[in-house]
Amino acid sequence: MMTCRINTSKLILVAVCLLLQLSTKLIAQASAEYTLKVESMVANSEKKVYGQWKWYPTRSIQTLNSFQPKANVKLNQYGARTDMKLKATGFFRAEKVKGRWWIVDPTGHPMINIALNNVATAASDSSRELMMKQFGSKEKWAAATKQQMIDLGYNALGAWSDNESFQKLSDQQQKPFSYTIIKGFMSDYGRKKGQTYQLPGHTGYPDNTIFVFDPEFEAFCDEYAKQLAANKNDKNLFGYFSDNEMPFQRLSLDRYLAKKDSTDHGCVAAKKWLQEKGLTIAQITDKERHEFLGVMADRYYSIVSKAIKKYDPNHLYLGSRFHSYEKKVAEVFQAAGKYVDVIAVNYYREWTPLQEDVVNWEKWSGRPFIITEWYTKGEDSGMPNYSGAGWIVRTQKDRGLFYQNFTLALLESKNCVGFHWFKYQDNDPSNLKTDPSNRDANKGIVTLGYSLYSDLTEKMKELNTNVYQLIDFFDQRNQ
Repeated sequence: MMTCRINTSKLILVAVCLLLQLSTKLIAQASAEYTLKVESMVANSEKKVYGQWKWYPTRSIQTLNSFQPKANVKLNQYGARTDMKLKATGFFRAEKVKGRWWIVDPTGHPMINIALNNVATAASDSSRELMMKQFGSKEKWAAATKQQMIDLGYNALGAWSDNESFQKLSDQQQKPFSYTIIKGFMSDYGRKKGQTYQLPGHTGYPDNTIFVFDPEFEAFCDEYAKQLAANKNDKNLFGYFSDNEMPFQRLSLDRYLAKKDSTDHGCVAAKKWLQEKGLTIAQITDKERHEFLGVMADRYYSIVSKAIKKYDPNHLYLGSRFHSYEKKVAEVFQAAGKYVDVIAVNYYREWTPLQEDVVNWEKWSGRPFIITEWYTKGEDSGMPNYSGAGWIVRTQKDRGLFYQNFTLALLESKNCVGFHWFKYQDNDPSNLKTDPSNRDANKGIVTLGYSLYSDLTEKMKELNTNVYQLIDFFDQRNQ
């Protein structure tokens, strides 16, 4: 008989190694819900190039300890919660209740405005053919898309949507979909002067300075706003954006002062303001630059708000969609808060909303905010993804995890009353008429062929349909 001696210490060592490997694998699987490897793009003077892949902490509903979705909160026709009742005015408004801001719907029920931007059919001939092949008509597309959005937990249309097609739907009165209108008070004034041009994502102005000091601007706004009177009794209109992404920039004061035309109204106003401060150009610091940005913002919002409210006093004024340097400037928010009902922010280049931002915006303005643009692009879409400001991630599921991570921070803040994903459909590379920021990227929840990115939309639906349960969870946990 042959006997074998077993080295027990070696077996123990092997077992420990196997357990470590298994635990490492399990941790890696679990952490996929916590962290994602993402990459952003940086631009140089010649072309856009990819940055390095990096890991970012990422929360999802699954990572929320002790959160158990209870029975769905009953919703009314606007997507508002019916277990709370406030004053009904017949129109949408914003109200702070027990430390949390809400949108209050026309019937007096609080809600979060959850929307997609650009809910419209693509403009190219090839895309129109795809739409007709799949839906048969634009009316059938609108009806199917509305139901699709409702199923995903959306309750509104964001900027640049085909509002007309949705308003014509036969179910609009019983199952209303609120909508927004985006205007161009400053951009259309500049276009009338023949002094604007197209930049990626927004309008460009001479020397990156807006025409807010032109004495003719006020009369223009009053005339321009007359068209809004036709909407004043529409209970399904959510509100107005007056412009998109204007240049409230750090060097705005310097640029007005440096204008070659010394008779330019902005140049004259800047010189007069500086003289009244008793300062020379050499003495300018960021303190003065920020104060002057506040002067610009006060003049713009006072003029535009007066015009809008004169012809339509019933609907929300949502501002001009802040997007850049001004997001960190108290003076701009203080000025805007005197005139707007909700502060609109296009929020890019942050994987998770910064705590200081979501606190400061409300503290400075005294108003709630709404995120009106944000998105990420999937590498698995097959699109180049060079255009646009959003992050790039590996997969559509990663896009969905980003969606949850971002919105969880917004809901937890108590100051955010809505979020609008940019956008409904992927960019159409054959449409060369669109601006350069919308040419080749995977931004949509549907492809150019109108197919859902289901790995993305499953995560969106999970978040959207649990919005009120999540709000209650955060409020109870943070008491």
